[in-house]
Amino acid sequence: MMDIPEIRTARCVLTLLQPRDAALLAAYHEENRCHLAPWEPLREIRFFTPEACAERIRAAHQAFADGNGVSFAVLDPASGRMIASCNFNNIIRGAFHACHMGYSIAGAHEGRGLMFEAAQAGIDYMFSAMKLHRIMANHLPSNQRSARLLQKLGFEREGYARAYLKIAGKWQDHVLNALVNPAADV
Repeated sequence: MMDIPEIRTARCVLTLLQPRDAALLAAYHEENRCHLAPWEPLREIRFFTPEACAERIRAAHQAFADGNGVSFAVLDPASGRMIASCNFNNIIRGAFHACHMGYSIAGAHEGRGLMFEAAQAGIDYMFSAMKLHRIMANHLPSNQRSARLLQKLGFEREGYARAYLKIAGKWQDHVLNALVNPAADV
């Protein structure tokens, strides 16, 4: 198993939470429940509990150990509070060597470039340490913040998927984007 990464940027720390950090994850989700609701699946009340958060953290560690996912919590180095997440899931090897990226940021931290900083660090890790060739990230057509973020990160629009994911209680279209590892040998 690989060591648990801890990536430091100018203003953030990216790492995998431990089950003992369940209250930290629960606080992030609870504080941002309304802010993130338009961009996420409907959540049952249990999702926001420390117990459910501990279960998700354990599952994230198992996915990391199995090489199937990397779920970064983005922490404020001064306070230790979680301010964002940047996840790389559905890692597939073989001829594909790719994954899907998902992310969120606390409403109080939007518009400061922190999500760009954290996502760039996570992408660099996935391309260098995990040796992936391709990262895919999709967004709702109405989510212009995500569209701008992905474009700034170098993602290219590859398509449009009708009724792609069930977000906020209904099947919604998504814009499909991808970023290819610039290292030619991966």
